[in-house]
Amino acid sequence: MTDPIADMIIRIKNAVLAGKDTVSVPYSGFKYAIAEKLKRRGYVAELTPRGKKSGKTIELVLARTAEGIFRVSDVRRISRPGRRVYVGAADLKPVRGGTGTQLVSTSKGVFFGDEARKDGTGGELLFEIW
Repeated sequence: MTDPIADMIIRIKNAVLAGKDTVSVPYSGFKYAIAEKLKRRGYVAELTPRGKKSGKTIELVLARTAEGIFRVSDVRRISRPGRRVYVGAADLKPVRGGTGTQLVSTSKGVFFGDEARKDGTGGELLFEIW
């Protein structure tokens, strides 16, 4: 697989479109850090590592609002293996009028766009989620 992050976010998007509450993605430390960030922002209700060694996965339970609507409505991959997109802290703008967020991979770890802007750290713009 050439783009495991795109695979992860597309699995989340497809689960939302299919009305599924859970989605399973292959495990990696980087994807687990992204999933923890999504949980902290309220897009994922629970995340659980499953399995051992080569068959290890992350099971994500997608969060819903009080009305039963998924918190994730769409995701858009920005930086891809064929075209990496790097931004400075000043270039990080609100997504969809502040209703969405960006995830940025920095030298200090994975940050949301607003956190990276406050920290003054730029990096690779991974994707936008709203």
